[in-house]
Amino acid sequence: MGRSLKKGPYVVERLLEKVARAESTGNREPIKLWARACTIVPEFIGKNFAIHNGRTFMKLYVTEDMVGHKFGEFAPTRTFKVHGGKAGKGGKK
Repeated sequence: MGRSLKKGPYVVERLLEKVARAESTGNREPIKLWARACTIVPEFIGKNFAIHNGRTFMKLYVTEDMVGHKFGEFAPTRTFKVHGGKAGKGGKK
């Protein structure tokens, strides 16, 4: 279930301040953030972010298609290891 329209999107105020500061200074460095639940708003388009996935920071360049999504969707927290063993060991191919 989504967030109420009356409340609006969840955006961390501190992050908006960091984006405004980067815009005014012309800084192109990625903005570090730990708020994976934060919604991407149009002010973030064209900015570089470094999203924490629990272990490292993953770089993300925000495009227009990402507006409305959460930052956590673009920084997976789990690494997939293959199912089973080798295919040639008596199993089906």
